[in-house]
Parts: sequence; structure tokens; C-alpha cells
Amino acid sequence: MRAVLRRALETLGFDVRDASDGVDALRVLAEAAPPDVVLVDWNMPRMDGLELVGQIRQDARYDTARVVMVTSETELSRVTCALAAGANEYIMKPFGADVLGEKLAILGVV
Repeated sequence: MRAVLRRALETLGFDVRDASDGVDALRVLAEAAPPDVVLVDWNMPRMDGLELVGQIRQDARYDTARVVMVTSETELSRVTCALAAGANEYIMKPFGADVLGEKLAILGVV
């Protein structure tokens, strides 16, 4: 899924950095300029996506970053929880590049 997202984002003109889990994502975020958008999977080892969203939202460096939860979690309670934690959008797997592009357009980053 990361490879598919990478290709779709690069096609849209994004400079992409990826991480294997939430802990790695915080390291990657700290090593670069604040991103325009962060795509987060709910189900990751070491630190799940919900916790990662919370960590991102606690750091003022990422106040303008748009966070999109990209997950197979389809229950309405999960969507509500992710948005309450600070996600700006929610994409349910499976989805195509067109859906990703539409969500990013809604967020104003493409």
C-alpha cells in the first residue's frame, strides 16, 4: 500500500517520504521540513495511527499539516475517533488514486 500511495502522490507532484510505522514516522517528520500532508494508516506496529495523529497534533511544527487517515477501519466510531484526534480526512481502503486526489483537493493541497 505504501508503494501505491507513493506512486499516486508522486504523480500529483508531491515529494514523498515514507515510514514503516508510527515511531519511524515521527523520526521521518523530525528530519525534514514540516509536510503539507501526512497519510497515516490506523494499523501499524509500535505506534498505531491514532496515536501518531495525536502526537502530530501536539507538535506546533505541524499545525498547518493536513492529516489523512488511510485505513481499512470502516466503523463510524473509528472515523469519529480519528477526526476527534486531529485527522482532517479519512479514506477507507480499498480506494483508487482518484479518491486520494479528490480528498487532497478538498484539503487544498493539490
